[in-house]
Amino acid sequence: MRTIHRCTMITSLRPYIRLVSDNTDFRRLWLSQIVSNFGDWFGLLAVYALVTRFSDSEFLLGLVIIIKTLSLAVSSPLAGYITDRFNRRHLMIGCDLLRFVVVLGFLLIRSGGLLWLAYLLLMLQMFLSAIFLPARSSSIPNVTSSEELVTANILSSLSWSMIFTMGMALGGIATEFLGTDLVFIMDAASYLLSAYFIYGAVIPQHQETDTNGTAVHRQPLQGIMEGFLYLRRHATIRRPALAKGTFEIFQGALVYMLILVAERKLLMGSLGLGLLYASRGLGTGVGPIVARRWFRDENYWITLIGFLMMFSGGMYFFVGIWGSLIPIMIFVFFAHTASGANWVMSTVLLQRRTPDPIRGRVFSLEWVYLTLAQSGSVALASLLLDNQWVTLDTAILLFAILLASTGIGWLSTIVKRENKDKAEELREMNLN
Repeated sequence: MRTIHRCTMITSLRPYIRLVSDNTDFRRLWLSQIVSNFGDWFGLLAVYALVTRFSDSEFLLGLVIIIKTLSLAVSSPLAGYITDRFNRRHLMIGCDLLRFVVVLGFLLIRSGGLLWLAYLLLMLQMFLSAIFLPARSSSIPNVTSSEELVTANILSSLSWSMIFTMGMALGGIATEFLGTDLVFIMDAASYLLSAYFIYGAVIPQHQETDTNGTAVHRQPLQGIMEGFLYLRRHATIRRPALAKGTFEIFQGALVYMLILVAERKLLMGSLGLGLLYASRGLGTGVGPIVARRWFRDENYWITLIGFLMMFSGGMYFFVGIWGSLIPIMIFVFFAHTASGANWVMSTVLLQRRTPDPIRGRVFSLEWVYLTLAQSGSVALASLLLDNQWVTLDTAILLFAILLASTGIGWLSTIVKRENKDKAEELREMNLN
C-alpha cells in the first residue's frame, strides 16, 4: 500500500516537476515570485514592529493595512497601462531594483518624528508592486504552453500559500530576535535576487500594432480608459475579472476577524493567529490542486465559482458557531480551499480570454476591484465591531451568510449570462 501511495504522489507531482525542470523561463519567473513574496511577508511584521515601537496608536497600526490596499487600488489603473505600454521583463527588473532601494529606506526611521516616512515608503513599495504583479500575471501565458498554463498557476498559488505561512512565521521570529534593521536588509536583498532570476528569463510580449505593423502607443489617460471600455464591452472577460473581488466583498472581513477570533474567542493571541493563518495558507494551496483533479473542464469554472462562494461562506458560518481551536482551524482550511480554487480558476480564464496587448490593464483593473472590495469589507466589519453594534460571533455569522448569498446571486446572474452567451456562440457556429 505504501508503494502504491508513493507512486500516486509522484504521478500527481509529475506535471509540476516537469514544468519547473523543462521550462527555464517559467522557472525563473516562478523563483522570482518565491523570493519576492517571501520578502514581502517576511518584512511586513517588521513594519508593524516599527510602528508599535514609536507609537501606541491602534489607528496608526491599522493605517499600514489601509495604505497597502488603497495604494494598490489607486495606482493599479496607471500601472496596468505601463504594463501594456512597456517591456514587462524590463519593468519587473526595474520594480525589483527600486523596491530594493525603497525597503532600505525603512532603516532611516529612528524616531517617532520620522514615522510618516514609513507610510510614504509603503506607498512607493505598493505602487511598484502594482506594476510588478500584473506584469508577472500577464507574462505567464507568454512563457508557458496552453497545456502548461493551469499547472503554472496552481504552482504559483501553492507557492504563495507556503511562502505566506513560512514568511509570516519566520518574519515574526526574525523581527523578535534579529531586530527590524536586519529584517529590512534581508527583505531588500530578496528583491535583488528576484531581479536576478527575471534577468535571465526570455519573456515574449505582443503589443498592439497598426496596419503597417508599427506599435501603437496610447496616451496614459486614453490607454487607461481603453482598459475600462474593453472590460465593459467583453462580458466573457469581465466575469472572471469580477470573481476575486466579489469573493472579497465579504471574505475580506472574515479574514480580518480571524485576528479577533484568536484574541477574544480562543484567548491565544499571536500563537492562535499564526495557527489560523497557517490553516488559511494551507487551504489556499490545496484548493487549486483539488479543483484541478475534480473539475478539469474550464467551461464550468464560472459556475463552480458561485458554489465555491457558497461553500466558503458555509465554512465560516461554523467558525462563528464553534469555540475551540482545532475545529475552527479545519473550517478556515476548507473555507480557503474554496478561495484558492477561485483565485486560480479566475486567473487562468483571464489569461486565456484576454489578448496580450491589453492583458496588463485587465489584471490591474481586477486588482482595483479586489483591493477596494477587501478594504471596504474590513472597514465595515471594524465599524460594526468598534461601535459594538454586533458581537464578534454575530458579525462572523452575518458576513458568512452574506458570502454564501453572494454565491447564490452569482449563480442566478453571472452564470445565467455566461450560459446564454455560450448558447448563442454555439448557435452561430452551427449556422456557419
